[in-house]
Amino acid sequence: MRRGEASTDRIASVRISAATLPLKGAISDAKVLTGRQKPLRDVAFLFAEIRTEAGLEGVGFSYSKRAGGAGQYAHAREVAPELLGEDPSDIQRIWTKLVWAGASVGRSGLATQAIAAFDIALWDLKAKRAGLPLAKLLGAHRDSVQCYNTSGGFLSSSIEEVIENAAQTAANGIGGVKIKVGQPDTKIDLKRVAAVKEAIGDRIDLMVDANQQWNRSTAVRMGRAFEEFDLTWIEEPLDAYDAEGHADLARELATPIATGEMLTSVAEHAELIRHRSVDFIQPDAPRVGGITPFLKIMALGETARLRMAPHFAMELHLHLAAAYEHDPWVEHFDWLEPLFNERLETEGGRMIVPARPGIGVSLSDQARAWTTATETFGV
Repeated sequence: MRRGEASTDRIASVRISAATLPLKGAISDAKVLTGRQKPLRDVAFLFAEIRTEAGLEGVGFSYSKRAGGAGQYAHAREVAPELLGEDPSDIQRIWTKLVWAGASVGRSGLATQAIAAFDIALWDLKAKRAGLPLAKLLGAHRDSVQCYNTSGGFLSSSIEEVIENAAQTAANGIGGVKIKVGQPDTKIDLKRVAAVKEAIGDRIDLMVDANQQWNRSTAVRMGRAFEEFDLTWIEEPLDAYDAEGHADLARELATPIATGEMLTSVAEHAELIRHRSVDFIQPDAPRVGGITPFLKIMALGETARLRMAPHFAMELHLHLAAAYEHDPWVEHFDWLEPLFNERLETEGGRMIVPARPGIGVSLSDQARAWTTATETFGV
């Protein structure tokens, strides 16, 4: 070791893989019913496996729905060699290095989503080196987090199926259920929400998600109509980038407003927070570029005393939510379970932070079987 150099390990190899996760059936939300998207049938994943000279390993992932998976893999393939020889503990510096390696295509969006897989793998590795769950490495406020289920509330499911899922959600120790709204006929939305609320009563919390398909006047009208159901929040009532519209809506309605899942940078979340557009911020670590930028969003949200409910990927976001100060929620999606050997536990309306070091997951044989492309850099 050179004088003044604190590094004790180096990145020896990086393996990237593209895999396609098939869903059990095609699903639809309001974006499909308004003709903006096709039903979702699968999810593309980018995995990064980083190994050091000392034999430590970290695994991370990013994902894309409908389009962009091949682009993420291609970008990751170009920048992956930049990791070789780096000290894996220098995560912030490595993130910046990777961003600037591909800065001509932007420092948000697809480019940083590809980098997210590496960043998450490095944090996983760092926590494993410390022998700690990621939540504990970051400094946990709690050992379990309130959780709610989304996967059974899509518009492609009949109201009978949605009610049955809500009942099963409560039986599984999950604390809330979110259902999709935003249909062209708003009367159908009101009937579905009323039916679910009648079925669950006050046993578990109820949220709704319009997936950005209302205009400002419709959002106000529907928000007022929903107030009788005592919703925990209304999610994505407006376009994701309409910070001013969300701010007006947050002032207008008694029901809390949640949004942020579609944003792909710290700067975009900072605009929501600056405008006081939300009561719940909903960042997605793979979408914003990994854990490193996610922590910056957490700091902004904590300073503004906002609550948080990260989007999707519960295996990762459980740890980040556990380290957030202001009483967060985490989204229960069982879609990703076939990709990993481990399972998360729920009890009493909460998701338990696992004691396993790192994120606490390892890639399954099924994830390997669904792999469509892979490449290794280094030795």
